Amino acid sequence: MPYSLSAGTSASSDTIAQVTTPAISVLILTKNEERDLPGALASVAWSDDIHVFDSHSADATVEIARAAGAHVHTRVFDDYATHRNAAFALPFKYSWVFLLDADERPTLDLSVEMQRVVSEAPANTTGFRLRRRDFLFGTWLKHAQISPYYIRLVRPERARYTRAINEVLEVDGPIAELIHPLDHYPFSKGIAHWIAKHNIYSTMEAELIYRQQGLKNPSLRAALGDPDFHTRRLHQKAIFYRLPGRPLIKWCYMMFLRGAVLDGAAGIAYATLQSIYEYMIVLKTKELRRGGA
Repeated sequence: MPYSLSAGTSASSDTIAQVTTPAISVLILTKNEERDLPGALASVAWSDDIHVFDSHSADATVEIARAAGAHVHTRVFDDYATHRNAAFALPFKYSWVFLLDADERPTLDLSVEMQRVVSEAPANTTGFRLRRRDFLFGTWLKHAQISPYYIRLVRPERARYTRAINEVLEVDGPIAELIHPLDHYPFSKGIAHWIAKHNIYSTMEAELIYRQQGLKNPSLRAALGDPDFHTRRLHQKAIFYRLPGRPLIKWCYMMFLRGAVLDGAAGIAYATLQSIYEYMIVLKTKELRRGGA
């Protein structure tokens, strides 16, 4: 299967040859991903153990996966953490699993790096964190992107997801860092699709806040200074949900503190869309507290 180099990737013929030796399984979760899945499968064609975990797609997703030689599994979706944890029980060929979404593409350099580190990693290493680059209008949202760091290469038996929406991956053991990036195209299906998806996300977030299943006693010290990125994010979110005027605060934070304006029109658009998403959560939480629709 052909592989197209992602933006910012530089690889020699020797590098390309190195990535043909599989040592990593790949897990891709899908639901109606016929548009993005072919590119995702092509980007990890170096693996001979690709698993597509599908939520009963109504389009050609399953047929595309099978035609590419991937192992296909199906499960009814319930929530993000439970669904992803169920996928960890699949019969992977290798001890390391690369977690990939259909709208993501590992750069070729990242693919080579992952193959190298799993062969060199100390036995007690259980996960690797990488930087994800989000794109809008062909522009890398270098400043606007709020959460650029993710654990994506894991030993599945030592990993588990928590939180039903905007799930957090927890790994039992030391985590190492990868140098090369993973490219993400969240607007590959268009802005209307992004808004529709975040309409669902905002409903789930509001229900989570309403049920008070988030962090009960957030710490400002942990939010600002905890060495673990995901722990910081957990406390930051819990504190953020207690602030008045959150949508405006988020827009100003993204625009001027993080520097989304430096990403040009794409950064301004992304900051505005994220603020609209935050406003949807605020309105839906108020609606629930008033007895629902």
